[in-house]
Amino acid sequence: MTAAPDSLARAARPLAGLAGLPFAKGHGTGNDFVLVADPDGLHDVSAGQAAALCDRHLGIGGDGLIRAVRSEHLPEGREILGEEPEAVWFMDYRNADGSVSEMCGNGVRVFVAFLLDQGLVELEPGEVLPVGTRAGVKRVERRDGGFAVDMGPWEFIHPAQAEADAGDSLVTADGLDVSRPALSVSMGNPHTVVALAEDAELDRLRLFAAPKVEPVPPHGTNVEFVVPAEPLVREGIGSIAMRVHERGVGETQSCGTGACAAAVAIRHWAGAGAPNRWDVRVPGGMVQIAFVTASEGGEHVELSGPAVIVAHGTLG
Repeated sequence: MTAAPDSLARAARPLAGLAGLPFAKGHGTGNDFVLVADPDGLHDVSAGQAAALCDRHLGIGGDGLIRAVRSEHLPEGREILGEEPEAVWFMDYRNADGSVSEMCGNGVRVFVAFLLDQGLVELEPGEVLPVGTRAGVKRVERRDGGFAVDMGPWEFIHPAQAEADAGDSLVTADGLDVSRPALSVSMGNPHTVVALAEDAELDRLRLFAAPKVEPVPPHGTNVEFVVPAEPLVREGIGSIAMRVHERGVGETQSCGTGACAAAVAIRHWAGAGAPNRWDVRVPGGMVQIAFVTASEGGEHVELSGPAVIVAHGTLG
């Protein structure tokens, strides 16, 4: 069967339905996003449209698409409003391939910077904005030089193995001579963390293709490769370098939830006495991780770092 001319035209112009929609481009330590404001939920961006927008050759280019929509206009958002009425805004996030993602730590900081840029919220330094995401409500505090996000609790994906063996999987990647043991951590989305011995190993990695993880979590995983600093701890702060292959994206310049997961794994491997504050160096800059006691008890992870809006435009 031959496609009708109008069908071919629509396929060649996947963004036609979004013509005239304003957008912005922003990043957090090089993890970059296309952002659109859709307060009333009038533009349900499809997977194909998100992928077209994020295409670095034929679109605007980005590691993901963030749609700012009031929570009341999404089923997930309405559920969140029942628990947290102040979470008026929802971060509707898709990876660069158009797939829906639960959460993005760099993305939620850029999301709040975008809301401020668009005049949709007011937030003074020290004030906190609750944001709805598919990984629950994230509370974002405005600080000098950026934002801090309470990422919520962390957990091991395979807790018994993590405690007994300090690892639960093997990772094979282009540039590594042999498969390496890894530890799986959930930050609301899945991560697999691999420790490497030196920066030279980190530099040799070729992350064009997704690393192979055995066994792979049910919904896939992001893979972080981490090198501890020498010494690991200075003045009470741990330090690590990281590269990451993001599920549905490829290698990115930074990954906020990945930085959190990497700090969880390295702290676990370091054992008793390991610090609760970490600097994580990524190709796009530096983010800070802190482990804090939550008001309801238990331990949360706080991610802090910059968020920058770099450009504005209108879709043609």
